[in-house]
Amino acid sequence: MPSTSPVITALNHLLSHELAARDQYFIHSRMLAEWGFAKTAARIAHEMEDETAHADVLIKRILMLGGLPAMQASALNIGFDVPSMLASDLAVEQTVGQLLRETIALCEQTRDYVSRDLLLPLLVETEVDHAHWLEQQQRLITQLGLANYLQSQTA
Repeated sequence: MPSTSPVITALNHLLSHELAARDQYFIHSRMLAEWGFAKTAARIAHEMEDETAHADVLIKRILMLGGLPAMQASALNIGFDVPSMLASDLAVEQTVGQLLRETIALCEQTRDYVSRDLLLPLLVETEVDHAHWLEQQQRLITQLGLANYLQSQTA
């Protein structure tokens, strides 16, 4: 019987959001590619790969702790155009960032420093790379105008 602990429960909750981020980036990258926005599509596909790697870290740690990974993604928020995609992707990154901070705090409280140390790079990547890039794109849309931004994102 799989082990359950507060840390495993928190890691599984985080996993569900990482899986949702991966799936959301996946569909968004394919939609963007279909619409001809090759540059944005490529970056979003890269983010999907990063989220897959994050999920892999969590799955391996849950298994190592004797738990069973819950492979059910949380709800997706699929965008219908580029601005709504960027906004929904940023929202999922902000949720993941908050969950990472909460799970890191729980790991410290329970003295699970190995899990904490595995989560810290995920937090840096989520906040410094993923969320920051999405915020940059939103600023560019504001500064350049949507039409100019979209034109800059074609191949």
